[in-house]
Amino acid sequence: MLRVISANLNGIRSAFSKGFFDWLATQDADFVCVQELKAQVGDMTAEMLNPSGYYGYFHYAEKKGYSGVGVYARHQPLQVIEGLGIAEIDAEGRYLELMYEKLSIISLYLPSGSSGEHRQAAKFLFMERFFGHLAALVRCGREVILCGDWNIAHREIDLKNWKGNLKNSGFLPEERAWLTRVLDELGWMDVYRHLYPDTTGEGYTWWSNRGQAWAKNVGWRIDYQISTSGIGNTAKEVSIYKEQRFSDHAPLTVNYDWSL
Repeated sequence: MLRVISANLNGIRSAFSKGFFDWLATQDADFVCVQELKAQVGDMTAEMLNPSGYYGYFHYAEKKGYSGVGVYARHQPLQVIEGLGIAEIDAEGRYLELMYEKLSIISLYLPSGSSGEHRQAAKFLFMERFFGHLAALVRCGREVILCGDWNIAHREIDLKNWKGNLKNSGFLPEERAWLTRVLDELGWMDVYRHLYPDTTGEGYTWWSNRGQAWAKNVGWRIDYQISTSGIGNTAKEVSIYKEQRFSDHAPLTVNYDWSL
């Protein structure tokens, strides 16, 4: 069994203070993909860099207190790839790939466009450039699991207030159509939806800090494990951990009938 966790931490130091690493020690995961570190290497403690039993790998943003992704792995990879080779994207620390003989594990933090038109434009640019990379990954000869915060709710059942968000970043028709193309044209698998095609509120992974979104479960499903079909078809169980709150996102765990 291969256990993979994806978690947007909304600040690794904040998540640390809220018990994320204590929880992680009980999970027996093979890979833990984290996003939105909001830290540079000098901000990281020894436990954040290498939790007991794990090797830690990171792609930090150049801007302090912003973005950044990481992967904790039980096994050292053959190769680590930081970034997509596109300077303006890589400066924001959004892509980290660990490459093994038969498998690639990727931590991804797709931009949010909610802070203004300039950031929505950056998001669309990322999507345009990333589509070709996704096509290449399908052809790479390995199985691939992309974990992360994609900042897109794909379908109406993926957020509580879909009618009120049709013109908002994260649920724009162009964003949703792009994700449909990723799944249908390129053949990627949304692992959660593969196992749970019809759930609504049970699948939410993010809740706004405004109002009582968490208390009322007014959430969005924007954190995904999207995989190639070979390993995706071995997924046996998906869970979203909501008993504790480490950030405004909930960790997403998938167990695959797969071994390195």
